[in-house]
Amino acid sequence: MTDYVKVGEIVNTHGIKGEVRISNMTDFPDQRFAVGNTLYLEEEEDCYLPLIVTSHRIHKKFDLLTFESYTNINEVLDWVGHDLFIAEDQQSSLEEKNFYIHEIIDLDVVDENHNSIGQIKEVQTMASNDIWVVKRKNKKDLLLPIIKNVIKNVDLEASQVIVSIPEGLETDEN
Repeated sequence: MTDYVKVGEIVNTHGIKGEVRISNMTDFPDQRFAVGNTLYLEEEEDCYLPLIVTSHRIHKKFDLLTFESYTNINEVLDWVGHDLFIAEDQQSSLEEKNFYIHEIIDLDVVDENHNSIGQIKEVQTMASNDIWVVKRKNKKDLLLPIIKNVIKNVDLEASQVIVSIPEGLETDEN
């Protein structure tokens, strides 16, 4: 069985010729949305429709795509709100200590003494550095900057991240 990785969501149509507007969820849009590549539309849970990209362009910070055999708005209208995926084996290898977002989500976060802090629920991209949003029990979410002196070790096999929380980042009222 093929595993899939989410790369975007169809948020709207664009024009009348079958073009769709994508909310991009990949660091590699030029690679993922390249003409000739296959994306998979999740029509229903665990039911994927393969789509071959015939055009890709950027318009107002959105990726606009068209697909082979779909040239009319009426053929793509029902896709709004559905997610787009690639097959997991379509991913490129990353340099050491770099991770795909889907590999980070749901990892357990512990401090250097292995005390549980919470689980990563989201990655936010910022201008200076990305932020991991950590869901904690009975506390507000913790926003961890992804910088060397905070993130000490990421162990995907153990599903765990060891962090050093800088003074003042975590307070009692959180």
